Amino acid sequence: MTSIDVKRIDHHGLVAGAIDDLQIPEIIDRCLPPSGQENVSFGEAVKAMIMNGLGFTNRPISLTPQFFENLPLSDLFGHEVTPEDLNRHKLGRTLDALWEFGCEALFTKIAYHACQLEDIQCSFISEDTSTLSVTGEYDQLTDEQEIHVTHGYSKDNRPDLKQVVHELMVAQDGGVPLLTKSWDGNTDDHQVFRERARNLVDNFQDADDLRVLIGDSKLYAKSNSANLVSIPFITRIPGTLNLEEQVTEQALQRPKNWAPLNGENSYQRFDLCHYGIEQRWLVIFSHKRFPGVSKTVAKERDKESEKISKQLFHLQAKRFESQEKALEALEKLRAKWRYHKLRTYDFTEHKRYGSRGRPGRNASPQKIEWQINAEYEEDQEVVQHTQQKRACFVLSSNVGTDKLSDAQILAGYKGQSKVERGYRFLKDNAFFVSSLYVEKPSRIEALIMIMTLALLVYSVAQRRLRLELWRQNETLPNQINQPTQRITLRWSFQMLEGINVVTLNKGNEKERHMDGLTNLRIKILKFFGENVCRKYGLSTATDTG
Repeated sequence: MTSIDVKRIDHHGLVAGAIDDLQIPEIIDRCLPPSGQENVSFGEAVKAMIMNGLGFTNRPISLTPQFFENLPLSDLFGHEVTPEDLNRHKLGRTLDALWEFGCEALFTKIAYHACQLEDIQCSFISEDTSTLSVTGEYDQLTDEQEIHVTHGYSKDNRPDLKQVVHELMVAQDGGVPLLTKSWDGNTDDHQVFRERARNLVDNFQDADDLRVLIGDSKLYAKSNSANLVSIPFITRIPGTLNLEEQVTEQALQRPKNWAPLNGENSYQRFDLCHYGIEQRWLVIFSHKRFPGVSKTVAKERDKESEKISKQLFHLQAKRFESQEKALEALEKLRAKWRYHKLRTYDFTEHKRYGSRGRPGRNASPQKIEWQINAEYEEDQEVVQHTQQKRACFVLSSNVGTDKLSDAQILAGYKGQSKVERGYRFLKDNAFFVSSLYVEKPSRIEALIMIMTLALLVYSVAQRRLRLELWRQNETLPNQINQPTQRITLRWSFQMLEGINVVTLNKGNEKERHMDGLTNLRIKILKFFGENVCRKYGLSTATDTG
């Protein structure tokens, strides 16, 4: 009797192959030797959690056995593994082992190895922080070294939930994460940047090539100046700094000094010493940003105009004992106007008599009251100046012009979007949904490391795909079936949906077939190398299937 067993492999073989290429299980098993009594090592358990995270199935890691029920585990892991081997107890012990070894140290070891294997450039390094909301009570009754899960300023707009602060550092070459660290939920961003800058001083000075730390305005603080003076940096100057406003105003007052920069911007450069650091400040005027801020200012102007009309209506209904008092009331209102100015005003005299009715010819008024009538208009000069000012931002760097040009400073700062995309990936609703509900804070820290490992695998694989497309002058169809070399790995995953491993059981004999390997899917798999192709039954990367 013949029976048929069908297992889905879809994009999971690609993910498993990419994990194996980066040697993540091997590195973890060298640091956390298996006991020999279990079929799945710590490294393989981490591999399973990464695959679950990159499965985009809206399934938390506690349901990992369910995730693997219909997958060909022998193809993915290289030996016989059952879904029951990946139960929540095994995963919990793995998270504990990761935390005891040190999540930050282990991740850094893996990331450094990945950069060497993939020849990832680490000249420009971007850093940022975000918050990850959690559920559960998390009483701090265990190890004092655990992160403190508590309420704090929520960047997720969930002040009702407790949280942890997550620090992420990525290489701008592919957005590959280089460092992950979890902090207490109420940790201030300035503290995170200050301690990271302090820790990077020796690392940057010992590097053979130029290393530049890139961060947002939280990096630039007086309390961090002692560290910034010793490391190359690019950062945005916070708008709350008085000197930032002064430099921007000075640039706007010198319209002939603007020079083009990277096509979409103009800039003026100022060399100065601030916080004891010799640096250059670039006042950037973004032509691309200008239409957007102009619309925003126009909305604020119109809203203010409506408010002024109501104010003057009520003001003109009042009577004042003198012109001076009336003018004083008008000035009090005018002082709060931002985009408008007073065009004209006049007074109307109102005489008050002691008796009702029409006063006699020789009657004298008991008092005189004054009504003020005012008209206003838009202050076009202020509106235009505000639009120009909001289209500006100021960048700072202490790297000399012999090493980085002004254009490279701006390009390096724009690369900060790589770390922001990393956080969008980690917070995607389809990625580890509800996964941050585990038993203790130490496991949260370990789980965040697993999530960042998934980002590492994803970013390296996407970088490899795009690099091979460029090297081979090839393209893949995007979502609207147009050829592109800037394909996303997520879309490649979707194009691989529908690949199955079919096993025919004929008594003691088994025949295995790969179903659904179309020419397009084979073409995609070729770009990832021999190890990935082997997961799909292709003996080499050049196998045509």
